[in-house]
Amino acid sequence: MITGICQAQVAQVVEKEQDINGVIRRGQQLSVELDPKTVEKSWKDYLNKKAGRVKSSKGVFTVEGALIDTISSAPMRLVSVVGSSAQGSSVWWSLDMGTAYVDKNATPTEYAASEKFLRGFARKLYRDDILRQINAAEDVLRATKSEQDRVVKEANTIQQNIDKNKQRREDLEAELARNAEELKQLELNVEHNTKQQEISRQQVQDMEKSVEAVRAKLKDVK
Repeated sequence: MITGICQAQVAQVVEKEQDINGVIRRGQQLSVELDPKTVEKSWKDYLNKKAGRVKSSKGVFTVEGALIDTISSAPMRLVSVVGSSAQGSSVWWSLDMGTAYVDKNATPTEYAASEKFLRGFARKLYRDDILRQINAAEDVLRATKSEQDRVVKEANTIQQNIDKNKQRREDLEAELARNAEELKQLELNVEHNTKQQEISRQQVQDMEKSVEAVRAKLKDVK
C-alpha cells in the first residue's frame, strides 16, 4: 500500500476529436491512472463547483453558460465525457466560447488555460486518491495495532495463568509436605496410643488381680 502511494502518477493532456451524439467535436483529453467510476463522479462534482450546473444524458455531461474565469470571461458551452483507457481513465471536454471553440492553434491562450484547468483537476484526483490510500493504510495500521495489543494481552494472560499455576503447584507441594508431616505425626500418635492401650490393659489386669485378692481375704473371715 505504501509503495502504491509513492508511485509517480501521470496526467497527460492532448488535443483530440470526439464523436458526441454523431457530431465530431475538437477538444482536450486528460488521461489519468485511476478508476473511471471514481473519475466520473469526481469530474461531475468538480464541474458543478467550478463551472456551473451539470446536466448528464447517456454519459455526456453538459454545462450551458459555464463560467470558468481562468479560461474565459464569457460564458461557454461545455460538453464532456469520461471514458476508460489502457492506463486508467480519460476525461474529454470541448469548450464553445460562442465565437470559437477552444483550440490549440486558434485560441492558444484559452487552450493553455483549459489545459491548466484539467491538470488542476488531475492533481485533485491524485491527492484525493492518495488520501484514500493513506486512510486505508491507517485503517490497516489501527487493525494491526489492535491485533498486536490483543496478542500482547493474550500473552500477558497466559503468563499470569502460568504464574498462578506455579503458585498453585507450590501451594499444593507445601500442602503435601504439611500432609506428610501430619501423617507422620498421626502414625506416631497411633504407635503411642497402642503402647498406652497395652499399659492400660496391663493396669486393668493388675487391678482385677488386686480385687480378687481382696475378695479372697473376705472369704477367710468367719
